[in-house]
Amino acid sequence: MTSTGRRPDVPSLFTDLYELTMARAYLEEGLTGSAVFQLFYRDLPGNRNYIVAYGVEDALDAVEHLAFSDDDLDYLATLPAFPQSFLDVLADLRFTGSVRAVRDGTIIFPNEPIIEIEAPIVEAQILETIVLNRSHVGSVLASKAARVVSAAAGRNVVDFGSRRAHGTDAALMAARAGYVAGVAGTSNVLAGRLHGIPVVGTMAHSYVQAHDKETEALRRFAEIYPGTTLLVDTYDTLHGVREVVRLARRMGSDFTVGAVRIDSGDLIALSKETRRILDEGGLRDVSILVSGGLDEYAIRTILDAGAPVDGFGVGTKMVVSKDAPDLDLAYKLVLYQDAPRIKTSPGKPIYPGRKQVLRRIENGRMVGDRIVPAGSDTDGESLLSTVMRDGRRVGDASAGIEAARLHCREQLSLLPPELLALETAMLPYPVELSGSIRSARRALTDELP
Repeated sequence: MTSTGRRPDVPSLFTDLYELTMARAYLEEGLTGSAVFQLFYRDLPGNRNYIVAYGVEDALDAVEHLAFSDDDLDYLATLPAFPQSFLDVLADLRFTGSVRAVRDGTIIFPNEPIIEIEAPIVEAQILETIVLNRSHVGSVLASKAARVVSAAAGRNVVDFGSRRAHGTDAALMAARAGYVAGVAGTSNVLAGRLHGIPVVGTMAHSYVQAHDKETEALRRFAEIYPGTTLLVDTYDTLHGVREVVRLARRMGSDFTVGAVRIDSGDLIALSKETRRILDEGGLRDVSILVSGGLDEYAIRTILDAGAPVDGFGVGTKMVVSKDAPDLDLAYKLVLYQDAPRIKTSPGKPIYPGRKQVLRRIENGRMVGDRIVPAGSDTDGESLLSTVMRDGRRVGDASAGIEAARLHCREQLSLLPPELLALETAMLPYPVELSGSIRSARRALTDELP
C-alpha cells in the first residue's frame, strides 16, 4: 500500500459502508467512467421560506483531501467485504475531478443544485456521506440563525448555545453558521480562536452567588471589567437593577457599565421597568440585554410589545434549530458517461444532467430562479461556479468566513419581505425548471422498462 497522510480533520473513512461496497462493485464490473452527482434539497422544512447554504467550504475541504490512511486501510482489511486488491486501489485514491458550487451564504430553494461533483464514479460515490453531512448541518443552522437575526430587527444577537449543542463539533458549526447568518458573536472561546468570531460574555449567576452580597459582586465585577454587562436577576431582578443605579452613584466617573442582562421572568415587563429605573437613575446609556430560552418567535413577541431591549443572547433553540432540525438534502447521480440519469421513486424525483441556477433580480429584489442545463442560458445571475478543477481549488473558492458573512447579508437583503417573515409565505418563491430538463426526464421515463 502506498497511502499517504491526510489532514486529520478530514476523515475519508467517514462514509457509509454502502459507498465502499458500491465502489468495489463498480471496479469489478469495469464501471470506472465519469459521473456527475448533485447535492440539493427537495422541500423546505416547516415555516421556512428559504435556506441559507452553508458548509460548502467544509465539504470541498473533504473532497480535496480525499485519502485513506494506513490506519483506515488496516481497519477495512478486518471487514469481510473488501479484498486486498480493493484496498490497494483505495490506498492510491485521490480526488481528480471538478466541482461547481454556490458560495457559502447563498440563498437556495428546493431542487436547486448546491454542489455538483464530476469525477470518476468511485471517487464521487465515496464522497457522498461526508459532503451531505458537512453541507446539511451548516445549512440547517445558518437558516435558523438568519431567522433569529431577522426577528431581532437590527439589534445584536449573540450565540449562547454551546453547552447544549449536539456535541463539540456541532457547537463550533453553530457558532460559525450563526456568524455567517448575522449573529454578532459567540460565547464559545474556541470558535473565536479558530474562526475569528468575536467572543462575548461576562458573568453567570454563580459569580453573584459566590459573594455574600449581590451589591459586592456587582461592584467588584464592574471594577475589574470596565464596560462590562452585569447580570441582575440572580435574586430579584428589579432590586438588582436598583443596585446598579446605587453602584453608579458610588463609583461616579469610574462607573462604565455598558449593559445589564435579564435571564429569567417576564422579560417584557421586567425590561420596561428596568429601563424606567435606569433612566430615572441617570443611566440612559446603559443597555438592556435579555436571554433565557429565546428563539425568533419569542424575540418578535418581545419587540412587538414595545420592550426596550437592545440585544439578545440566544442559545439552545438556535443551535439545535429546534423547530426544524433537518433538511431533506440529497446527493444524486444525474449523469454517467455523458448519459443522463433519473430516478422515478414517488416523491423523490431526480432531474437529469448538469445544471445551472439563474437568478433574476429586479429593483433590488430576487424575483425568480430558473434551473436550466449548464451552459444553455445566461439570462440571470449564475449561482454555480467552478470551484475545483483536476482535484484542486481554483480562484477564490476558499474566501473565508468574513466573505461568507458579507455574501449572506447581501443575499438576505435581496429577499422579498414576505420571505423574511417567520410564517410560511402565501406564495413560495418562484423556481422554474426549464422545459428542456422536463422533456429530457419525460423521454428517459418513457424508455424505462
